[in-house]
Parts: sequence; C-alpha cells; structure tokens
Amino acid sequence: MFNGQDLIGEIRATEVPYGCLAVWFLGQASVIIKGAGVTVYIDPYVSPNPDRSFPPPIAPGEITNMEVCLITHDHSDHLDEEALPVLAELNPEALFMAPAVCMDRLEELGIQKGRLTAALPVNETELVPGLQVIPVAAAHEQLERDEEGNPKFVGYILQLNGVTLYHAGDTVLFPELIEEVSSRNVDLALLPINGRDYYRGSRNIVGNMNYREAAEFAATSGFETVIPLHYDLFAGNAENPGYFVDYLYRHFPEQKFHMMARAERFVYVSPQAFKNSRPGSK
Repeated sequence: MFNGQDLIGEIRATEVPYGCLAVWFLGQASVIIKGAGVTVYIDPYVSPNPDRSFPPPIAPGEITNMEVCLITHDHSDHLDEEALPVLAELNPEALFMAPAVCMDRLEELGIQKGRLTAALPVNETELVPGLQVIPVAAAHEQLERDEEGNPKFVGYILQLNGVTLYHAGDTVLFPELIEEVSSRNVDLALLPINGRDYYRGSRNIVGNMNYREAAEFAATSGFETVIPLHYDLFAGNAENPGYFVDYLYRHFPEQKFHMMARAERFVYVSPQAFKNSRPGSK
C-alpha cells in the first residue's frame, strides 16, 4: 500500500549529488525528477480512476513540493484536470509548461497566466535557476499542430544538475524526432513502449512507439540509460515490459536500462558525477 506522505518525505530528504538525478515513478508516464535542489513533476496523473490497474502512489492533496510541472499533452492521463487545480493551489510558486493548445484549459483550471509557459520546440527555457527545458515535437500518433503551427504533443529534454534527461511523452517515431533527440547527447531517456494496433485504434486509443522501436531508438541514439514508461496503468492499453528487457538483452546487450517499480526512487549516476567538480570549480 502506498503512503504519499512518506513519499514526499523521501523526496524532500533526498540530496542529489552533481552529475546525478533522482527519479520517482508514479505509473503511466508520470514521474518526479529531482536534481540541484529542483523538483520537477512530469505529467502528474494522480487522481483516482476505477479503470486504473493500481491506485495513485500519492494523492493530489499530499503534493506540496512541486516547483515545476511539465505537461506533454491534453489527454486526461497526462493533463489531470482533477489534480492540477489542487497542485497549483498547494504549490503557489510552481511554474507550468505545456503545449500552447493547453494554455486556455489550464487557465480555466485556475492556474494564473503568469505561471504558464507554452512549450515551443526547440526553444530552450530556464524555468527556474539551474533547469533548462527544451520541448520537442511529438506525434501521438500523428504530428498535429495548432493554428499557429505549434505542436499539440511534446516531449521534454531537461538539462539539470549536469545530466541531460529526455521524457518522450506520448509519441511514435519519425525522422525529425530521432534527429533532434539524437543530437542532444541524452544521458537518461524515458520512453513509452505500449505500441499501437488496429483494435486499440478502433476503440479510439491513441498509440505510441512499441517496445522494439523504443529499444532501437535508445540503442541507436546513444542514450546512456533508458527507462520504459506507459505500459502499466490501463489493462486495455498495456504492454509487458519484459518484452522490452528481452529485446534489449537479445539485440543490444550493452544498452543500459532500468525497470522502475511503482513509487520507486531511482538515482541515475552519469559519468559527470565522477569528475569531482561542477563546471567552473577547481
């Protein structure tokens, strides 16, 4: 059984050395990232839902440590309309970034315009000191744009605490995405693996890259470590993560990966951690 207050206590108490990031997995594509004293929530889907395979590891009313919230798109398991007003109220200094098409809806949910930043690829934004965020256009399953030409779905590249992290959001692969992300020297990548097929499409379930594509993407793009996401929360849109692990083992045995348990804390350690100094120090 999850204890959200204990989880928040663990996050607050976790001190992350330079060259490292701490990651907590909440299910689906929801993660918490901490580094350099900055706590970032990505797609926090923490509302109860009878269709969930397991309850949220933490309740909206327990989240009091959010400094930045990144939302990849407007689907309900990523933009949690029930939870976000609570999170905004409990974390009055927190800043939010989401695709431009989401801005009006977030304001309707009570998040002031001054706290909102549109995710415009590939603009690099320092949302808070020490955190650089680079949105990347995503295709879920199509590369859709609003009237101004801004993508409706995005992933995020974070540069934080000497580590470069890529959260893909929901997306299939396409040449521009592979080219852009591969050029960023990603240390840690978080990729969906649930795939897509005719039968899910006939039920209006929009898909992502599958486990084979995610494994190939990680191995050929030079990601130092990869974590699979978006396979566990809804029975009708799930995948066995063991297939992802088996595919890597068979085809790319040198590719590092980590499978996250629910509410687990994983501390990623990059080669930068062993250089014994931050940039500019002696």
